[in-house]
Amino acid sequence: MQTNNSKEKVRQLQNKLYLTAKKCDSRRFHALYDKVYRDDVLFEAWKRVKANKGSSGVDGIKIEDVEAMGIEKYLSEIKSELMNGKYKPCLKDMLS
Repeated sequence: MQTNNSKEKVRQLQNKLYLTAKKCDSRRFHALYDKVYRDDVLFEAWKRVKANKGSSGVDGIKIEDVEAMGIEKYLSEIKSELMNGKYKPCLKDMLS
């Protein structure tokens, strides 16, 4: 799951979206959903949550829970659910 230069790739995506939005303020980004579950985006999001010592969100899952499950496994399951349109923020049952 860990990708090379994930921070830089995510930064490039952010920059591209920013510049596109600045060119045309009425632009809508309907095709963004597939960018959310890219491996580099998910891993970078994980690193940011971990670095910020993120508390559990609406899903109730703590950093320790994810680490106990395995970061790659957790991100892989989220990716799969996102790709299939089945992601729900209540994921505590994934840890079982």
